[in-house]
Amino acid sequence: MKLDKSEVKFSELTDTIVEGMGEVKGQHITVLDLREIENSVCDFFVICDGTSNTQVRALGNSVEKTVREKLGDKPWHVEGRDNSEWILLDYVNVVAHIFQKEVREFYDLDSLWSDAEVTVLEDKY
Repeated sequence: MKLDKSEVKFSELTDTIVEGMGEVKGQHITVLDLREIENSVCDFFVICDGTSNTQVRALGNSVEKTVREKLGDKPWHVEGRDNSEWILLDYVNVVAHIFQKEVREFYDLDSLWSDAEVTVLEDKY
């Protein structure tokens, strides 16, 4: 699955993370552009959800593999792989959040960072 770069412009890393999520059918893929927010923790959040621990783990693995193969990069920090309810892959300027649906709804990062420019990409897959 590839992001149509003629429609949306993000960083190469962000595009590659989205591609990795799409490969394993990540749901509700959303990019939050935090670059215009003062004191933001990074440039982009890429968020998606999966239907089970197994899919969340597979999504995390797919993102890591796709980024490693295409860009030669690996995350600076990873959290949540043990229980696979919320996996965070921190690439410093871009942070990928992979949730189980109920956990994503509970933490609601999309609303928490509502000042960000939000792009929903799920329809592109």
